[in-house]
Amino acid sequence: MYIAMNRFRVALGREEEFVEVWKNRDSTLDSVPGFQQFHLLQGKSDEEHTPFVSHSVWESRERFSAWTESESFRKAHANAKMSMSVCLGPPQFEGFDCVL
Repeated sequence: MYIAMNRFRVALGREEEFVEVWKNRDSTLDSVPGFQQFHLLQGKSDEEHTPFVSHSVWESRERFSAWTESESFRKAHANAKMSMSVCLGPPQFEGFDCVL
């Protein structure tokens, strides 16, 4: 199992807009080989931003990597600039192999 996460720092007051972009995106993840789950997580706001994490679970690192090189990936991220306009900087990617 492989878990891919992107951490976003969303500007205060722009949280609903950020969530709406995710809700309304044209996702085809359910049809991607190796994809298992997706969650968008929201953390507690501080004085600067609200943290969000996109969390996807994959059969393997190889399946995730294959998706990132696909047309499906390019389409899924076509509107990324719109969602990034509410963020304080680019997302930070973290990938994890499940060891237990």
